[in-house]
Amino acid sequence: MTHPIRLLLVDDHSLFRRGLRALLSTDERFTVACEAGDVGEALRCLTQQAPDVILLDNHLPGVRGVDAIPALKDAAPGARILMLTVSEDENDLAAALQAGADGYLLKTVESDQLCETIVKVMDGESVISPEMMTKLVSVFRARPVAVAPQAAPVSATAPPEPSRDMAAGADLLSPREREILLLIARGDSNKLIARALDIAETTVKIHVQHILRKLGLSSRVQAAVFATHHGLA
Repeated sequence: MTHPIRLLLVDDHSLFRRGLRALLSTDERFTVACEAGDVGEALRCLTQQAPDVILLDNHLPGVRGVDAIPALKDAAPGARILMLTVSEDENDLAAALQAGADGYLLKTVESDQLCETIVKVMDGESVISPEMMTKLVSVFRARPVAVAPQAAPVSATAPPEPSRDMAAGADLLSPREREILLLIARGDSNKLIARALDIAETTVKIHVQHILRKLGLSSRVQAAVFATHHGLA
């Protein structure tokens, strides 16, 4: 990366923002461009700054973080949005993803994992705290949705029939890829999958890329939902 990732911190607790800024400032990959205590202040920041990634809390005064995602996306179309919150509510998770969030982390995350997740989100990956992945799968089991490319909205009502391309892609998955897809749906990271299958983590990454390409998906979150919705998990 030729320049540090520019961050916007949105959290109503100034002490938490101060600590987060101090933590991220120790990593040369990041620079905090602006911080805000509510959505209005965040939108004002976006008129002056162009962050690469927005770290967004959910419990904000006035407008919740998940409800502000569309407005933040409109104000900064090129920015990625990573939820960083205490909310373990599966409905908040589903709402955030449906609104266009690029990741969902709990504030209990370790500092090194937070930094790595920011980089992954910047690179186009969708990342969810492992402890929330099971809840995500439960949401979609209880309320099936269609898995569409990331740019398209996700419907929370009756889904259309899966596309022929998706069905054909599922048929093209090798036994190993199906095995890895099952573990993705369970919420396992590449490292855990590699350990479970006794293979290299780089091999897992290659398999995941093949799975996403065959299914016409863009993230492992979509892969987990796809696996659950189609009875593969």
